[in-house]
Amino acid sequence: MGPADTDAEISTGPVHGLLADAAARFPDRPAIHCMGRGMSYAELADTVARAAAGLRRLGVGPGVKVGLCLPNLPYAVICYYAILRAGGTVVNYNPLYVERELEHQIGESETEIMVTLDVKQIYPKVAAQLGRTCLKRIIVCSMEDALPTFQGLMFSLFQRSKLASIPDDEAHVRYAELISGEDTDPPASVDPANDIAVLQYTGGTTGVPKGAMLTHANLTANASQIRAWCGQLSDGDERVLGVLPLFHVFGMTSVMNLGIATGAELILMPRFNAKAVLKSIERQKVTLFMGVPTIFHALNDAPEFADYDLSSLKYCISGGAPLPADVKSRFEDAAGCALVEGYGLTECSPVASCNPFDGSHRENSAGHAIPGTSIEIREVEAPHALLPQGEKGEVCIAGPQVMTGYWRNREATDKSLIDGRFHTGDIGYLDADGYLFLVDRLKDVILCGGYNVYPRVIEDAIQAHDAVHQVTVIGVPDEYRGEAPKAFVVLNRGATLSADELLAHLKGYLSPIEMPDHIEFRDELPVTTIGKLSKKELAAEEEARRNGDGKEATE
Repeated sequence: MGPADTDAEISTGPVHGLLADAAARFPDRPAIHCMGRGMSYAELADTVARAAAGLRRLGVGPGVKVGLCLPNLPYAVICYYAILRAGGTVVNYNPLYVERELEHQIGESETEIMVTLDVKQIYPKVAAQLGRTCLKRIIVCSMEDALPTFQGLMFSLFQRSKLASIPDDEAHVRYAELISGEDTDPPASVDPANDIAVLQYTGGTTGVPKGAMLTHANLTANASQIRAWCGQLSDGDERVLGVLPLFHVFGMTSVMNLGIATGAELILMPRFNAKAVLKSIERQKVTLFMGVPTIFHALNDAPEFADYDLSSLKYCISGGAPLPADVKSRFEDAAGCALVEGYGLTECSPVASCNPFDGSHRENSAGHAIPGTSIEIREVEAPHALLPQGEKGEVCIAGPQVMTGYWRNREATDKSLIDGRFHTGDIGYLDADGYLFLVDRLKDVILCGGYNVYPRVIEDAIQAHDAVHQVTVIGVPDEYRGEAPKAFVVLNRGATLSADELLAHLKGYLSPIEMPDHIEFRDELPVTTIGKLSKKELAAEEEARRNGDGKEATE
């Protein structure tokens, strides 16, 4: 599949229609496999219909927000499609959120019902929101019931202490009760172009999360676009590995919705483990594998990587962060499958561009616009003039996958959606063939003595050193220049490197204004739930340090 294939037809419709279509075409094909248990498409569609009927009994319909606070278990897939079938709106929640984050998002999104798991790690945080927020009901799913019979028995005998005590009151509904009735009503009638299917909050490595309003058409269009880009998918025969969290927009679209749209088997993993991933690819003959760079890096470093047969893989896509060239090449050499880098944002459902699978990728590029998508580079400041090829400016995206706006945030919507295009806040440029190259985030630009310094440029230069495993660069206050770059570096296992040695290396890559003033070596760096390096924690640490609340850096 190459950049010339950008005229593919993009189909849209109700998101729950993807499942209805797959179940009609492949009723006996496996739909979900998770921890040794599975269900067919006919079983999945029937369970979704009964769950939708249960949700309707609880009052779910148009405009009602239902939260999903679940790991990658069948419950997440079932309840997602059931909410949409009932006419409601899904609000995705990270199960690792602390109470403060849950409280903010529940109130901001007006979530009335939450679906979660009966484990102490998650349930008590959700339950604390009853009476404190607009949350009225909690649907509680059983961890024990999600396991195969023997494992469920062992869990009940030896792991029961990990389960939360669930009150027997009107505020709580057991999942088994939810799906106990029959579905006598047809799926809710929706307007795909205007009805909001999902309020997806920006995971954000910086700033306050905002709720992107993604319509049914946005989500089905993006699944259709990815499907067209992959090319030779065989409906009813593919198997997609679900290690990306389904509550994240990348996993929701590229694993769940794309998988269901093609009648694929979703092989769900509640958490990432390199050996378990390799074992699943070999045993389940996985054909589609979506991940983030840290996942592919971890697989490359797994001692048993070469011991597994990964020849079933057909399409592997990395997103969420820049894919280092050495990570790409090492994985491709070992797996025998092309690994391409894509680019997307929550506001784009999320995929906007991707490198082709035919070998014509461009190193350090985020690829070419996927079908139906227009990518432009415009001036950062008003009037946002269109820039010529090769010039750096703000990346702007138009296409059927672009959100309708931010929930209850007209100011942010008006700033980011202008004349039908989404202003991403990313700085980049297009080459002569339309390949996108990202330079940095607009909000991450460091202003050094009147010059714009892009952390991405510094990070790429530091990453080029053989001893470096990971790096993040942020701006810190500087009395002379206003801001100065500070690099946080994690070294490869067993490697040694001093700040002076790293600076000597950087002289061949960076201008004097781009050289980091501070280098701090660490054992690990903060990451988001999908493994994307996060700057906001480091920025908060630096602020606390300046206020006298933190420890001095080791430089």
